[in-house]
Amino acid sequence: MQRIVIDKPYVPIKPYRGKIWPRVLRAYAGHFLDKSYGVTKIKVEGAELLKASVDAGHGVLITPNHSRDQDPFVLAPLSKQVGRLFYLMASWHIFMQSKLQRFMLERAGAFSVYREGMDRGAVTTAIEILEEAERPLVIFAEGAISRTNEHINALLEGTAFIARSAAKKRAKANPPGKVVVHPVAIRYHFHGDLKATLEPVLDEIENRLTWRRQGERPLFERIAKVGEGLLALKEVEYLGEAQVGTFKDRLAKLIDRLLNPLEDEWLEGDHSGDVTPRVKKLRTAILPDLVKGEIDEAERQRRWRQLADVYLAQQLAHYPPSYVHEGANPERLLETVERFEEDITDVARVHRPMSVTIKVGTAIEVQPGREQRGAPDPIMVEIERQLKMMLGINDGAGTA
Repeated sequence: MQRIVIDKPYVPIKPYRGKIWPRVLRAYAGHFLDKSYGVTKIKVEGAELLKASVDAGHGVLITPNHSRDQDPFVLAPLSKQVGRLFYLMASWHIFMQSKLQRFMLERAGAFSVYREGMDRGAVTTAIEILEEAERPLVIFAEGAISRTNEHINALLEGTAFIARSAAKKRAKANPPGKVVVHPVAIRYHFHGDLKATLEPVLDEIENRLTWRRQGERPLFERIAKVGEGLLALKEVEYLGEAQVGTFKDRLAKLIDRLLNPLEDEWLEGDHSGDVTPRVKKLRTAILPDLVKGEIDEAERQRRWRQLADVYLAQQLAHYPPSYVHEGANPERLLETVERFEEDITDVARVHRPMSVTIKVGTAIEVQPGREQRGAPDPIMVEIERQLKMMLGINDGAGTA
C-alpha cells in the first residue's frame, strides 16, 4: 500500500504567498519533468480563454483531470502563458513523501487539504483565493489519480461547493464580481517503442505469477491475460475462488466484498455512492483513533489491515472495463501496465519519452445559488462534459 494515509496529527500547510520562488520553480519545471517523468514537450491550447477570465478580474477555478503524479507540474507552461501564478489544493499526504517534494509543492503555491476528514480550513482558504481573484486556483476534482487518459473518475462535488460559496461572496462585493470555472484536459502521449518498453515489465510480473513468459502473444492480449490473472488472485484471496462473469461485474463484486463489511462496521451499513467517496468516508471513520494513538497494538494492526482493504478497493476501481482491447492506443496499454506494476510494487518505473497536450475549456460562470436540490450539480455536469469532450472520451467505448 502506498503511503497515502498518514497516522500523524494533521498540520495544515498554508498557501505560500511569495512570487519569486513560484517563478523560479515554474522556470525549472521543464527540466524537472524531463528528468523525473520523461516529459520532454508540453503543448498548450486555449490559454487565451483562461487569460481572458483572469484579465476580466474574475475569480478563476481550474479543474484538470488527474491521470498522473506530475499533473501539477505540467501546468507550469499554462501559468506562464496566462501570466499568472497558480495556487493548488493538494492532498496532505503528498507533502509528506519527501522534504524535497514538500519544498517544491509549497513554494509552487500548493496548500494542503486533509482528505481523511472535513478540512474546513482548506475549504475556507480555497474560497478566499477565489474571492480575492489574485491568482487562479487549481483543484483536481477527481480526488485521486486515475492513471488513465481516457477515463475520468467520479468528480467530487466539494469543488462546486467551493466555487459557489466564493461566487456568493463576490456577488455581494462592491463592485460585484464573478467566479468562473475552466476545465483543463491534460493528455499524455508516449513516443517510445511500446513493445520494447513494456515487455521487461510484463516479464517480471509473469515471473511473479510463476508463469512462463507469454511473449508469443500480441501485446494487448498479454496485458489482458496478466490483468485476468491478478484479478483472479485477489478473488481467491477474498472470495475463495476465481469468479465468472464480465470483468465489470467481477470488479464490482470484489470491491463490494472489500468495502461492505467495513461500511457495516463503521458507517451503519451505508453502501451508497461511487467508490472514491465511499473510500473517503471509511478512512474518515477508521483513521482518527490511529492518529490519537489511544488503541492497543492488536487494534492498531486490525485497522491498518482495514485501510489496506480500502486502498485495494480504490485501486481496483481505477481499472476501467474494456480499457485494453485489440486496437487500443499505446497510451491505454502503457497506463494499464504501469498500474499493474504500481499495484504490485507500489512504484511504477518511468517510461520515456512523453509529451503532454493541455487544453483549456470554456468558462463556466458560477451562479451563487443552486436551483435544484438532489439533482446532479450543473457545475459538475458541465466540468465533466467539457473534460470528456477535450479528452475524446466516448462513454460508449471503454469507459463503462
